[in-house]
Amino acid sequence: MTRATAQDAVLAALREDILTGVLAPGDQLVQEALAERYGVSRVPLREALKMLESEGQVVNHPHRGYFVAELSVADLREVYHLRALLEHAALAAAIPMLEDDDVTEIASLCVDVDEAAIEGDVIAMAEANRRFHFAMYDAAGMPRLSRLLRQLWDATDAYRALYYQGSGNRSRVQSEHAAMLDALRSRDAEAVIALHDDHRAHSVAAVESMLTASDRRHIR
Repeated sequence: MTRATAQDAVLAALREDILTGVLAPGDQLVQEALAERYGVSRVPLREALKMLESEGQVVNHPHRGYFVAELSVADLREVYHLRALLEHAALAAAIPMLEDDDVTEIASLCVDVDEAAIEGDVIAMAEANRRFHFAMYDAAGMPRLSRLLRQLWDATDAYRALYYQGSGNRSRVQSEHAAMLDALRSRDAEAVIALHDDHRAHSVAAVESMLTASDRRHIR
């Protein structure tokens, strides 16, 4: 396995473990233990940790090492606000250019989200959800914008996983995606953007409530 391949593999493994809570917020990331766990040397592991640090998923404390980033209401609001700004731009540019085949593909990706939601498979749902949304964003034909959006989405993976843990939230995602598809089929950019705003706001409100409740329990 090449260094680049090993780095990609360990990066994917770290993302999954953070997403599923195997590596929980605040956990210290002991490099020797992680290298053994993932079957890689320290070099690709360090590079993967640097990548996650740049995304805000882990933090590096001098003389202490890497830790999984803590989830916070302030961070949640900031990242989702930035996402809203960029997603508005991507959708406004993309929707007028969508062909019927593009919408058919997006509809197929929506089915993938639905199937994962019904199964309660948070990882599969998160991956399918990303494909569904980025099929729209990438259609804008602005690769720099897409890269920035992917960085912000990477930074919200843990929040998204928390949201998907609730069956009611998963059902809500399904119904909201269906409404987006209806608006896409008519190429109604304003409606699609408004539905995305509602979709995003519901996620933020639910996760904010979870984080606030968790903070209260810790205070007690």
